This record gives sequence, C-alpha cells and structure tokens, in this order.
Amino acid sequence: MDATPINFAKSSAAASGSKISRQWTAVQDAATAVAMLAGVPAEQPSQAIRSFPARILDASGWRLELAKNQIDDMTAMMQPGLSALLAVNARGQNAQPAALTLWQEYVAARNAVLSLLPQTGNLGPRRSA
Repeated sequence: MDATPINFAKSSAAASGSKISRQWTAVQDAATAVAMLAGVPAEQPSQAIRSFPARILDASGWRLELAKNQIDDMTAMMQPGLSALLAVNARGQNAQPAALTLWQEYVAARNAVLSLLPQTGNLGPRRSA
C-alpha cells in the first residue's frame, strides 16, 4: 500500500484550473452563438483569450479570485441570455437586437476579465518548472 501523502492544495488548484477552463470555454462557445444570432462576424480568438485560463492561474491571488467571480457572472449572464435568444428565434421572431445587446455585454465583460491578466514582457509570460 502506498503511503504517499496527498497534496490537497495541488489537487484543489488543478480542480480549480479545470473548472475555470471549462467555464471559460463554455462562455466562449455561447458567445459565438450569440454573435451569430446578432449578425456579428465571427471573431478569431486572440492569444489572450485562448491562453486566459492558464495565465490567470499563474497570476493567482486577488486576480484569480476576481477572475473566478467574473467568469461565474459571465456564465450567469450568457446561459439564460442564449436560451432566451434561441427561444425567440425558434418562434420565428427577430432575436437580432437582443442578441446584439447581449453580445455587447459579453464583449465588455470579456475585456474586463482579460484586463486582470498581468502584463507580459518581451519574453512572454512567466514560466516555471
């Protein structure tokens, strides 16, 4: 029997990172659908958007806590918003004005959460082994 102690802090950090990554991806997927309903051209995700979960975990501290809260808020905004837009669209009504409003709210929230990332130098983000 292996008597190696479990490092709960490391396990907790990994679980937190996995949750942030899943939520972030779900919000981005919902935003793509909202953009389509709004008639907004599809965006190619920037490097900052793609690497956000990993980089915010590296930042840790208050930035990480604030990011978790903001992503929870974005999830709470996008889930019912997209459901409502899809219901309106399914009834054959024009969902574009409401979708455009939700898209603008998403962009503002996304930009706010991305601003939590620490600035990187010319060598890129801090890496550790």
